[in-house]
Amino acid sequence: MRKAEAKSGSSNRPAPAKTNAPRKAGATRGGTEDTAAAQGKADDKSEFVEIVAENGDHVEPPPPDVVEPDPELSPEEAEQARKDYLLTRFWISARGYWSQGGDRLAWLFTIGLLLLIVANVAVQYGINVWNRAIFDAIEKRDSAAVFHLTAIFFPLAIGSVLLGVGQVFGRMSIQRRWRAWLTNAVVSRWLANGRYYQLNLVDGDHKNPEYRIAEDLRIATDSPVDFIAGVTSALLSAVTFIVVLWTIGGALTVTLGGSSISIPGFLVIAAIIYAAVASGSITAIGRSFVQISEDKNQAEAEFRYILTRVRENGESIALLGGETEERDGIDKAFSNVLRQWARLAGQHMRTTLVSQGSNLIAPVVPLLLCAPKFLDGSMSLGQVMQAASAFTIVQTAFGWLVDNYPRLADWNACARRIASLMMSLDGLERAETGDGFGRIERGETEGDAMLSLNDLSVTLDDGTAVVGETEVVIEPGERLLVAGESGTGKSTLVRAIAGLWPWGGGSVGLHADRRLFMLPQKPYVPSGTLRRAVAYPGAAEDWSVDEIGDALHKVGLDHLKEKIEEEAPWDQTLSGGEKQRLAFARLLLHNPDIVVLDEATSALDEKSQDNMMEMVTTELPKATIVSVAHRVELEAFHSRKIVLERRKGGAKLVSDVKLIPRKGKRRLLGRFLRQQRASAKVSDKAA
Repeated sequence: MRKAEAKSGSSNRPAPAKTNAPRKAGATRGGTEDTAAAQGKADDKSEFVEIVAENGDHVEPPPPDVVEPDPELSPEEAEQARKDYLLTRFWISARGYWSQGGDRLAWLFTIGLLLLIVANVAVQYGINVWNRAIFDAIEKRDSAAVFHLTAIFFPLAIGSVLLGVGQVFGRMSIQRRWRAWLTNAVVSRWLANGRYYQLNLVDGDHKNPEYRIAEDLRIATDSPVDFIAGVTSALLSAVTFIVVLWTIGGALTVTLGGSSISIPGFLVIAAIIYAAVASGSITAIGRSFVQISEDKNQAEAEFRYILTRVRENGESIALLGGETEERDGIDKAFSNVLRQWARLAGQHMRTTLVSQGSNLIAPVVPLLLCAPKFLDGSMSLGQVMQAASAFTIVQTAFGWLVDNYPRLADWNACARRIASLMMSLDGLERAETGDGFGRIERGETEGDAMLSLNDLSVTLDDGTAVVGETEVVIEPGERLLVAGESGTGKSTLVRAIAGLWPWGGGSVGLHADRRLFMLPQKPYVPSGTLRRAVAYPGAAEDWSVDEIGDALHKVGLDHLKEKIEEEAPWDQTLSGGEKQRLAFARLLLHNPDIVVLDEATSALDEKSQDNMMEMVTTELPKATIVSVAHRVELEAFHSRKIVLERRKGGAKLVSDVKLIPRKGKRRLLGRFLRQQRASAKVSDKAA
């Protein structure tokens, strides 16, 4: 697998223009979401600065180059190469924290932490020297020296404590700010251009993105700071106290078979051998730690996702009596969690066996090694104790891997998971820029046309055709009905019009400076007050209580007017029909130029549907409407109808007709349909 190279510098792609338009202007301008305004609001809440262009606009760096595995690798080798690259992909984004577009205080905190580590090692050395002096004074029964050394100890202890506290502050500040910076960057990419939605439509290792962002990213930014601080401290301690061991221990002379063998720096050699055995043992025992940690994190994410799904779909589950089936799914997911934790516990037990044994033996080894020299008088008690203290510090430094291997494995797994999400976002971004992908272009219409589909084809991300070449031009005030059997790609076509579906060919044109507003079949109801739910995606304060109450009245939700300022789980308490009515209330508040209705009245009865469409016709007489629906009754509220039919190579536009409204058409059409249903019931009873 060739190594991917991160492109440096700012992207040449123009940043979205910022606007000072009021929030009521909302919706979509020129066919693209007003992400700059949303980003500006997000930046106001964040103390961290992302990459910016010279004019101050936000600029997102391009994704790294595509990395393809070496075809000569075996499947196992290719998989390992992929996992190795995931760590590279993580660092491509994560190291931006220390770049020109990163956190302005990143290097200040980093250098400060390193200085605190150096100072702490110096104090450790001072305590080590003090340790020798105090035991020598005790051996000589020198009370004055003991008193003097006791007075010296307290400043050393206070200094060590203060430096330790400072290290914690510096380390955790870097972790907190790095996590905030990287989370801000990942969430911005995840939310941009509907990628959070598109991830559900493409293949890739990006399941449970919310868990990866919330938990995996936290560990992925916490652990490296701990590792760097720990390695730096261990390295400085090892170098410093190896010199102490070499100086104090000197050479050890051993007599074997009448011959004397001198071992120079025997304490240093013993410390290195001891650490090598312990570290080698933990590496051999914990070689599967990374995979087990990754499996555990995935099991936890899936378990949390199942619980969230039950909560979000509680009404449907309760009405269907699906508790037993849901419990079965929860039990299976939780059993997998427990199984992965059992594997992880086994790994921890084996590593604890080595680390605990190492911690017990390490303080004793230097005493036994120094005992011969102390007994023959070549070492003082103070030197023995100083050597024992230095040996323990060196052993701790060398044994850093022993103590931190489980965390290192956990970080490895978490960094790979967040990198997998980044790579999926990379692919979506490349699709948006047309880099090797068939992409639907977006632009402006010619003349007075409000919306145009120019040789538009819609495909899946793998190139499978959904809708073939489509040519449609929609004039101002026109009301277009898109019909066709289920599965012909009507909703996918609507997503392409809204810019949520980038794969395909041709182009979608929107009239310049016109706003597009979509009403999906299942309206989103945010948490908070009913006022916020009605105003969404605008701010609740953009409209007065009276304006929102008037909108609720027009859509038949008068019973909710007294609860406008009430906070409640509206997503759970409102029925499907009430949610669709609420969506029409939003439509009235935002007053867009182009309205796209995707089965927006499917939960309403015929009379309520007629009332909603009549209301839209009355309140938004100049709006251009594009509707996707199955009900034939809706033809009465549209001036034009196009029909999609499933064909080989994707659905095709097979019909484009004008609907000529006639006096009493809606009433006559409704009467005709009611008669047809009544006749059908009589026939069924007769049969």
